[in-house]
Amino acid sequence: MKRLFLLLSLALSSAVAAPRVGTHPGYTRLVFDLPRPASSGTPSASTRVAGGRVTVKLSVPLAAARGRLSAPGVTGFAVAGKTVTLTLAPGRGKATATVLPAKSGQPPRLVIDVPTGAAARSSAPPARSPAAVTRPAGTARPLRPVVVLDAGHGGIDQGMRSRWVTEAEVTLDVARRVRDELRRHGVEVVMSRESNKHLSANKADDLNLRSRLATNAKTSAFVSIHVNASTNPAGQGIETYYFGQPLAGQNRSLAVRENGGGSLGQELTRRAANNAQNLLGDLLAQAKMSFSRQLAQKVQSRLIAATGAQNRGVQTDAFYVIRNPTTAAVLIEIGFGSSPVEGPRLAQPAYRDRVATAIARAILDFVHAE
Repeated sequence: MKRLFLLLSLALSSAVAAPRVGTHPGYTRLVFDLPRPASSGTPSASTRVAGGRVTVKLSVPLAAARGRLSAPGVTGFAVAGKTVTLTLAPGRGKATATVLPAKSGQPPRLVIDVPTGAAARSSAPPARSPAAVTRPAGTARPLRPVVVLDAGHGGIDQGMRSRWVTEAEVTLDVARRVRDELRRHGVEVVMSRESNKHLSANKADDLNLRSRLATNAKTSAFVSIHVNASTNPAGQGIETYYFGQPLAGQNRSLAVRENGGGSLGQELTRRAANNAQNLLGDLLAQAKMSFSRQLAQKVQSRLIAATGAQNRGVQTDAFYVIRNPTTAAVLIEIGFGSSPVEGPRLAQPAYRDRVATAIARAILDFVHAE
């Protein structure tokens, strides 16, 4: 197990230069986080499109990384020092690159847009014009992030119940509050459910349907919201998970319970754990897991600061609903509904609003929205 997690750590550290990929009407966008330059100012870049490749020369180096991509118009990427190279799909001969400055505590970013419409089907290099070279900061095509919010449980599966709260009701209320805050900042939000209902009466199918929302190429982040429980009244605190093998000695009961409980939960947890091990050799999957870890850290930090709850940390486990890391995906346990301290808090609209605002601010930080 220790060797497994050493390999996982190495894979994550080698994948930090991989891009975030989003598919939009008419173009595919790739975003690389850049290091801050030693001197003040924004890193510079120059772009060349030729021979089915986009080559961007940067003024700052990135960690080496390479991998295949299945996004429209792009089949692969490579990062070596100060050079970023994209391999375009056959018939694609256009691309634009923009370096956006550091903002709101976020690093500077290299944004590359590859047209995917009819106008993109040209093997000839584009004319050298302001649209074919690095554009000034702030002139990139506006990007509207898409975030999926999954209110855990619902319908025939109400999740945990206590004298104070029912999980399905709390998660839906918090998810709606997060949705409203994100929309106020221009983020497009997809809800896995808008009312107290299940997606399927079959729990495995229900989790599959939720999970598929995280595999849409347009999705920037997937956030699943849950309420924890314990037979020990002293159990309390907030924890945030991203997908992976559980830490050595970690209690598996939470993943089993959230994966449906009983023999079904055991089986789905086993499948998800096998999937986590199989992903160790997949560079792009590791990149997405690295982004999931970043999102989880932001969420956990914001929640603890906003609520003062016990910090149970950021962890990995084999949750079935976030088993396909094609986008940043996390599962949040926002507190223990079974706790005589946190149960009554979770029943209060004002406290739920604090939780939701913290989650929304973390997501906004992650997707670089204002």
